[in-house]
Amino acid sequence: MIRLDLKTLLIGAAALALPSLSAQAADHGAAGAAIDQLLPVCQSCHGEHGAKPIVPEYPVLAGQYASYIEHALKDYRSGARKNAVMKAQAANLTDADIAALSQYFAHQASPIYTFKLEQQK
Repeated sequence: MIRLDLKTLLIGAAALALPSLSAQAADHGAAGAAIDQLLPVCQSCHGEHGAKPIVPEYPVLAGQYASYIEHALKDYRSGARKNAVMKAQAANLTDADIAALSQYFAHQASPIYTFKLEQQK
């Protein structure tokens, strides 16, 4: 089992976030451009397309409901949901960034089963 202390995780997360922060500052309004800068940061822990986290304790994002991901990211950003690494990652995300990331991950192939609401109709 891999054990990482909080200090190591925070340092790593901050180092990974630096390139995306300058891109976000330059172009908050363009969700498409922002997501290209944001995805590498997310994927560094949650794996390619959010489907294979680097440690089992991290959640699979691929295939999750967009509304769930959006709600979770906003809660990390506000501090309502507690996780030091995710708080640091979400702190500089705009609502447009969060919406774009949520939609991206919701539409990725996933190793988990998520019932699709449109199947009920």
